[in-house]
Amino acid sequence: MSPDFLRRLALADWRGLSEPVPRPDKCASVGDLLQKILPKLGLADRLCEEQISGAWREIVGDFLAMHSVPVGLVGGVLTVQVIQPSVRYELERTWKREILDKLRARFGTKVVREIRFRL
Repeated sequence: MSPDFLRRLALADWRGLSEPVPRPDKCASVGDLLQKILPKLGLADRLCEEQISGAWREIVGDFLAMHSVPVGLVGGVLTVQVIQPSVRYELERTWKREILDKLRARFGTKVVREIRFRL
């Protein structure tokens, strides 16, 4: 038996009352709690969408960022709104694979599985 246990036992016998059992500290950081709660609330996609929107200019460059904006992320499919058909064609045919690779490298392969461009 441990000395702490014997001490508590002796004090409880002397006082006539049992000493409450100390409880472990249940403190957790806000970040840890958010990581657990966001998926349950369905807000994990929304958080990723905001992060992608914030990093869009860095990922695609200034010119393409002026002509396109991410508008939604649902089930791993990122929807990007484009202002001109010619820019949509360029993004779809030339830059889609590279943008998708950059997004996956930055946010993970499960966050963005596909990109869809719309006018």
